[in-house]
Amino acid sequence: MHLKKSVKVGEEQLIVETGHMAKQADGSVVVRYGDTMLLCTAVSAREKRDVDFLPLTVEYQEKLYSAGRIPGSYFRREGRLTEKETLTSRLIDRSCRPLFPEGYAYETQIIAAVISSDPEHEGDVHGITAASAAMWCSDIPFNGPIAGIRVGRVDGQYVANPTKAQRDRSDLDLVMGCSRDAIVMVEGGASEVSEEVMVGALEFGHRAAQPVLDLQDQMRRELGIAARAFEPLPP
Repeated sequence: MHLKKSVKVGEEQLIVETGHMAKQADGSVVVRYGDTMLLCTAVSAREKRDVDFLPLTVEYQEKLYSAGRIPGSYFRREGRLTEKETLTSRLIDRSCRPLFPEGYAYETQIIAAVISSDPEHEGDVHGITAASAAMWCSDIPFNGPIAGIRVGRVDGQYVANPTKAQRDRSDLDLVMGCSRDAIVMVEGGASEVSEEVMVGALEFGHRAAQPVLDLQDQMRRELGIAARAFEPLPP
């Protein structure tokens, strides 16, 4: 089933589409914000492994073709993940990992690939949203949804998902992973802002993420998806 939903976050429309690409994955979505576009797939094994942890692999990829470039090496191929890609993969992992059910020992893989890059809107924060949406549009057990949001402060005003130009003028830069009732992950920095300003930024980011959660819930209802049953490993 093909679904396409959109909601305004900050100054741009966030568009989430499923059922059109990567249909063999358990869940897949295309997320677009401005001219930045990501394809995210989520796949989880049906046979559990004899391990006492969640074997989750998250990979965020920024391919050169997304910016219209071709690798200049002799082999015309890209190497291992860059530092930026590795750190963004960890952002997504830290946001999603605690929300899997206790005892879920099934090998799971999330891959978020940037297929179009907009210099004004980085794809990292949208990788969190894309990973959640891919699993929320699948039968993988996941206590979501969550949404990724970047918060800046320009001229004393909080901004959701600021552009690159706004981030250059901002005295605050936070990346947040938000669920319906809590902030599940936060990372960032600021130029010696007060505690009151920082708390205000966290509250603003959590409010700004709520429409994205509503969108994911609406997609899941229309798809009629229920989580698959699984047996947790005995203690």
